[in-house]
Amino acid sequence: MRFDATGKVELDHIYTQPDPRAYFSSLRALEYQIPQLAKPYFATLIEDYRALRGVDTPTVLDIGSSYGINAALLRCDLTMDDLYDRYCGIDEHDHADVLAADQDLVRERGKAIPARFVGLDISAPALSYATEAGFLDDAVRADLERSDPTPAQARQLEDVDLVISTGSLGYVGANTLTRVVAASGAPWMAHFVLRMFPFDEIEASLAALGYETVRLDEVFRQRRFISPEEQSRVLDTLSGVGVDPSGLEADGWFYAQLHISKRDDI
Repeated sequence: MRFDATGKVELDHIYTQPDPRAYFSSLRALEYQIPQLAKPYFATLIEDYRALRGVDTPTVLDIGSSYGINAALLRCDLTMDDLYDRYCGIDEHDHADVLAADQDLVRERGKAIPARFVGLDISAPALSYATEAGFLDDAVRADLERSDPTPAQARQLEDVDLVISTGSLGYVGANTLTRVVAASGAPWMAHFVLRMFPFDEIEASLAALGYETVRLDEVFRQRRFISPEEQSRVLDTLSGVGVDPSGLEADGWFYAQLHISKRDDI
């Protein structure tokens, strides 16, 4: 196994397949669950935005959207167990059959929540699948940590009302978020961030743009460690940023916290 600089095992291959089967097959064994835990918070934020801003169908940007998992859970009112059962153990199926089944799913159940979903990611296969299936309404393939959006990408971002993420912050950060704000105005944000990644720099950058950030005290399980070596490496990272893992990461799980950032002046 290969590990990145943070101590996490590298699972890049599961984000670049033609469909989500490898993604769910790999993560089921690790009890990956953060999108399910995030779902009610995102749903509440969308409804609050609709009520307070008078927007019938808000546009939601999912940073690190991969195969449109957050969008699928919300717009089709699914659970992670639904998705695990859907994609695991069907290796004999053709890609076209998997895609067609998901298109049928979106036609049948895709109006559970009134929102338009846009994905931001660097994986072309994942974005392509998510948009073809109908989980995402639009997709922006860009690395906004490294460069500004192109004029075409900026137009895709200009109507964004809310920004969400479940694990991508820490790999992307203040550059991405400030560029999204520059393109879109003042979207509300809700980010589930692993405790190993300090949020201070992002919070300061957003504060400079007029945002106030609230961090919930509650912690949320992301997934189990894949091995004792991964756990040891991550515990070293947590120690380096001054985070006490007792009763949490020390017991075998990654944990995240939710940061909500808003500008209520406009």
